Amino acid sequence: MAPDSFTTSNRELISALAARYGVPTIHNATSYAESGGLIAFGTDFVEQFRQVAGYIDRILKGVAKPADLPVQNPTKFKLIINVKAAKGLDLDVPLHLQQAADEVIE
Repeated sequence: MAPDSFTTSNRELISALAARYGVPTIHNATSYAESGGLIAFGTDFVEQFRQVAGYIDRILKGVAKPADLPVQNPTKFKLIINVKAAKGLDLDVPLHLQQAADEVIE
């Protein structure tokens, strides 16, 4: 489930309060980890937009009708780890987890 607009617009405040009270946070969008959240794991939005662009291209060219196209599920996911947030929470992120991440925020 995607976060709502209230949560998204207040992500910095949520991250700051979580850090203040020592609560690790895991989110589904990279912007949360970039705003101070501990981990973000979710779909790669760039890849999703590429999939949508392919559908739009087929529809506008008249090759396919929208009703005939199947619903596509995400095929690529991203793992972002904020090591700076982990240090602030006095947590150690295992090296193998950092190596598996698509991005590590120092």
